[in-house]
Amino acid sequence: MTVNAMSARTGSSFYDQVVSVTRAYFGPSANRFIARQVESLLNKQPKELCCSDMPTLIDWTRAAAAYLTEDGRLVEEYTSELHKLSAQSSTKHQAQ
Repeated sequence: MTVNAMSARTGSSFYDQVVSVTRAYFGPSANRFIARQVESLLNKQPKELCCSDMPTLIDWTRAAAAYLTEDGRLVEEYTSELHKLSAQSSTKHQAQ
């Protein structure tokens, strides 16, 4: 079920890319799950999500995912994909 962060749609917003990675693990509830995390934990609108928010978002989504499943390997895989996306976005942003 691994999602390659590099395959996230390049023309989409950062939020959309995070949802794309999350969808592989949470299915159709991914958009609502990430939107709720961003709004309640970061006090932002989902489309305002940026790379600098990722450490906090990853920590919270890791905790939420661990609560939803006992499969620790799946939780680590998911958060690893989010880290890859964050690093990719950070590198792309620095190059601009």
